Amino acid sequence: MLFFVGVNINNPPMKNLFAFPLILLGLLLSSLAFAQKTNFTVADAINVKSIGNTALSDDGKLLAGLISDGRARFDVDHFRFQDPSYLNVLPGEFVILDTQNGEMLYPYKEQSRVTSFSWSPNSKELAFLEQKGDKLHLMLYDTNRKRIKEIKISGNPLLANSDLTWTSDGKSILLHARNHDWLDRAMALYNEATKGPVVVYDGNKPFLKWDEIRNTNALTKVLKVNLTNGQSQEMLPEANYGGVYLSEDNQFLIFNETFPLKTSYVRNEGTEYQVSYKELANPDSTQILYKRNEKRRNYNWSDSKTKFAWVDSGYVYVQTLGQLDSLNLTKGKAFTDEKKKKEVKFSITSWSPSENKLLLSSDKGYWLANAQGEQLEMVYEFPEDKEKAPSLNLEHWSKDENYLYFSYSEKDRWTRGFVRFDLTDRTMEDLIIDDRLYTGLQKAKHEDVVVLSLSDEDMPADLVVSDWSFAEMKPLTHLNPWLADKKMTRSELITYRNVDGKELKGILYYPVDYEEGKKYPLVCEVYETFLANGYNRNMNLFANQGYFALRPSVDLEMGYPGEAWVKGITAAINKLVDEGKVDNDKVGVQGGSYGGYATSLLITQTDRFAAAINISGKVNIISFLGDSPKIGTRNYTAAEYGQDRIGSTLWDAPLKYLATTAVLHADRIKTPHLIMTGEGDWNVPGTNSRELYYAMRRLGKDVVWVNYLNGGHGAGVASNERDFHDHWTRVFEFYEKHFNKKEKEEKDGESSD
Repeated sequence: MLFFVGVNINNPPMKNLFAFPLILLGLLLSSLAFAQKTNFTVADAINVKSIGNTALSDDGKLLAGLISDGRARFDVDHFRFQDPSYLNVLPGEFVILDTQNGEMLYPYKEQSRVTSFSWSPNSKELAFLEQKGDKLHLMLYDTNRKRIKEIKISGNPLLANSDLTWTSDGKSILLHARNHDWLDRAMALYNEATKGPVVVYDGNKPFLKWDEIRNTNALTKVLKVNLTNGQSQEMLPEANYGGVYLSEDNQFLIFNETFPLKTSYVRNEGTEYQVSYKELANPDSTQILYKRNEKRRNYNWSDSKTKFAWVDSGYVYVQTLGQLDSLNLTKGKAFTDEKKKKEVKFSITSWSPSENKLLLSSDKGYWLANAQGEQLEMVYEFPEDKEKAPSLNLEHWSKDENYLYFSYSEKDRWTRGFVRFDLTDRTMEDLIIDDRLYTGLQKAKHEDVVVLSLSDEDMPADLVVSDWSFAEMKPLTHLNPWLADKKMTRSELITYRNVDGKELKGILYYPVDYEEGKKYPLVCEVYETFLANGYNRNMNLFANQGYFALRPSVDLEMGYPGEAWVKGITAAINKLVDEGKVDNDKVGVQGGSYGGYATSLLITQTDRFAAAINISGKVNIISFLGDSPKIGTRNYTAAEYGQDRIGSTLWDAPLKYLATTAVLHADRIKTPHLIMTGEGDWNVPGTNSRELYYAMRRLGKDVVWVNYLNGGHGAGVASNERDFHDHWTRVFEFYEKHFNKKEKEEKDGESSD
């Protein structure tokens, strides 16, 4: 980039005598600044920090969180997934930020393993769970004294990793714990499956073995803990709870229960759900709101947790806790076809602050409903072209109930931000709309304070604080100042048409030393659909290798998923080649998990690529049905109606399974292939990926399989720090070898002459 300093092109030449030295100085400074920047390395990728697990106090003055870098996810024992005795709260720097002045307070001098932050109603104390050894402990931080103390709970129960709920008087906390014999029961099941010495899998039993283990691991009881003396009271007995809530007035305890009946391969079968409540002061007062049923009912609770709404057959019902009668708010009040009396089907968006209104939505727009059933009207109509219409997500309903605040994101360009809808005059107003990336919004309960993550498109996000006007956003963190001295990629949203003529989007990342007119190698990272940019570790590493990197979107079709990648990705590549950006002979492709599966399948259909890398992706969708035992029936459901998009069972549509199994078409592969797996991967076991290695080797193909014995899902990057470096070194060397194969052969030929 060139900076021209002190030049006015409208001035006569004599008046610009002193401008030329300034021009030269500007050029020199610009060149020096660029030259001083160093490449972004694998070690740098590990050092990038982020803040997570954040919790904003009700008064909006304090924010608790955990700052961590890439090391936080190293050294996980993947082999102990589903082990009831294994705890792994990720480590980091526990921090409390003052949102008014940006001051950062670190309660611990060293990294700690803390989670489940929860502020007291008066915002003066912060409760959290801390892992010490193999147990969790209830801790309390006093903001006035700046001290941490442990709450010694009577009976020394084994705590579960769960949310913490304060009573409204700030004197007690509700938490989840285990029965005294739970660990023995759970470990007996786990050891039977992992140590044997004989393991029996009986198809006549109601549950798969690992489903039974998972069901047992989910069992907890709910305790009320007095924070003054640590005395605990059992509020709910051992069960599988899907959510526990306390009414704002401390009167009612609401709880969802899950009752697994059998391992099911069909949606909405095999499990029953129930919603109940009881008076907090009377543990024996349980009342059932929704009786056990295989059809789950999702209640939308008001802020006070005393009113709730739900949808049944497109109608919206409301009810008050403690009352038996419910009210249908929408029946007979809105029609999509007046003549046929075809009624509008609704979903619930939010209760109003006063709890006297609800915001509903239909496929036509947003509707305002009176909670007494007296009024229902559309207040905002969606654009007709829903595919191109911006995405709106409700973030806030003003206390005076006059305004709705939405996050806003367009679907065909990087235009994002926040808008405000005036319920009085029915107009939408832009508050802040630009190309930056806004995520993770949190709002204070009692004050006009908003905290969110903000990225300038390509750099790691930092926290900012604002109010609902978004007129000023004050920085709260600056976690990675050192990146200013690093060469970072820049991204561009590109448009292309796939083979079927459908317009798709992709994110193109430029080489860090990009020179216009020069052709560069390209690495495609494939998955499904990409639109949002922001900091991306992989793309920066490739850009610093001198490559373009591309995340192309594809149009996946149920029943024929394998066609989408060859139809879409190759079109995007050809566009970049035709534009003169990319070297046609130096194109690579890779993906992780589902993207790894796509990569191996893609190279059975085209030899477009100079190199391809599958990271923790399956290669045999048939044998994969019996893989991943620790996560139950996921692989069957993924194929039959989930991400794998086969759309049928193996026995109903065997040809579709055969068509999307890369190992069966290995004879067509001409692309050098690197397969990377983790021995401890419980998601996509390396035993599946290795099938393609053995097939390609048998066929005399160019293939390498790297298996990280300490790795998990993600191969070397999901292992330890040494393996992380090894993983990336192998990736870079693989591409360099095959991108420069022709040059090496020519050079070797010249040497032999």
